[in-house]
Amino acid sequence: MAKSNLHFNISERKIILRIFDVFSILGVLYLVSQILHFDYFTINKENWTWVFVLVLYVSVFGSIFELYDLQKSSKIESIAFGIGITVSVTVLFYLLTPFYTPVLPNNRLQILVFYFAMLVALFVWRWAYILLITSPRFYKKVLIIGEISTIEKVVRAFDETDPNYKIVAFVNCETDKQNSIQIEGVEEYHPDAIEDVIASEGISEVIVASYHAETITPEIYKTLIKLLEEGFPINEYTNVYEEMTQRVPVQFVGKDFYKYFPFSRNNQNKLYLFFRRIFDLILSVVGLSIGLLFLPLILAGNLIGNRGPLIYTQERVGKNGKPFKIIKYRTMIKNAEDSGAVWAQKGDARITPFGKFMRHTRLDEFPQFINIIKGDMSFVGPRPERQVFVDALSKELPFYETRHIVKPGLTGWAQVKTRYGASLDDSLLKLQYDLYYIKHRGFYLDMIILVKTMSTVVFLRGQ
Repeated sequence: MAKSNLHFNISERKIILRIFDVFSILGVLYLVSQILHFDYFTINKENWTWVFVLVLYVSVFGSIFELYDLQKSSKIESIAFGIGITVSVTVLFYLLTPFYTPVLPNNRLQILVFYFAMLVALFVWRWAYILLITSPRFYKKVLIIGEISTIEKVVRAFDETDPNYKIVAFVNCETDKQNSIQIEGVEEYHPDAIEDVIASEGISEVIVASYHAETITPEIYKTLIKLLEEGFPINEYTNVYEEMTQRVPVQFVGKDFYKYFPFSRNNQNKLYLFFRRIFDLILSVVGLSIGLLFLPLILAGNLIGNRGPLIYTQERVGKNGKPFKIIKYRTMIKNAEDSGAVWAQKGDARITPFGKFMRHTRLDEFPQFINIIKGDMSFVGPRPERQVFVDALSKELPFYETRHIVKPGLTGWAQVKTRYGASLDDSLLKLQYDLYYIKHRGFYLDMIILVKTMSTVVFLRGQ
């Protein structure tokens, strides 16, 4: 069997980006210091902490400004703004950090050299990354074996996730071959040709995307066993889907649902829950303090652009289905739901002019820190919904009420991964992310969500 192409997995590419971001910056700064006698950033045994601080800032601000989003990193025009603002904020914080960074030089021109050296380093490295790592030679070519209806969804899902993950061929394992599909760039092959396709196309992985196990014929099963014995990667669709998209594909979960929900042990980990509660309280106190600083602006904006009560409460569904009153700043006109509960839509006419500003900046969420202190909510978790919507969605979406096994959150995995939605498909997508969070939650994922929440605020992606 022919060897498959070299491919870097998602985690490997993110590590490559982070490592070479740092090495490119340090390398260019070293060259500049040698060529131009630039002494602002000269490293020795006494000041090695300078490197640590610079690396920390680049990593944190690079994450906030989405330098490690693989979709954006595959195009220089998509990543250019992120590079510029990351370098700008990094240099600003670096210059203003006392004790751990160099004393400001007498020749202030060195600060400009420092800034442009970092900017050039990142642009050159990211341009090289796009030319090399994201080029077709490093694509992971995949063969899908499954049913027609499933194959279409798989191709669409992966096209939107990883630019280096290419489904190039599929095998329809249904015995009834009357149904057929045409997918651009994806060829259909007969089950007897599986091994030939792997060799000729340079396939790196086979994905079995069959909702009904009985559709895998004995011939296909025998071929898969042989490939497995030869060490060829064969994966089940839902596992690959979850790893790549970071959401649980509930639409493909059947009677054996228990295999898909080995929920995080941290859901019962008393130590994790204790420190999480302490973390919630600290963030809530900090959040309310920051909220007080914005209060004069909010009061003025409400007086001019909202014209009515500022505080708004609404009943939401909490942990274990227990209702609670959520506290928010009002962003809609008074009596917005006189005719009944309605999902907020994009460009909803009920949202006041100042309400739009508060939603985009997330200022309307600040009173919910009170809910967190009271214990109704946590800082991170699935967003709480209203009972009327929970009842409706539970009838349409499998496992929807599973969201309620943890406390709802001010922010969450679904909130930072998707835009605001108001349809059944949008709710399904958010449910997949919520279940992924419940399944994998821990301090590491919580910290990722906090960083991504900062990105959401910075880029004004609120509702």
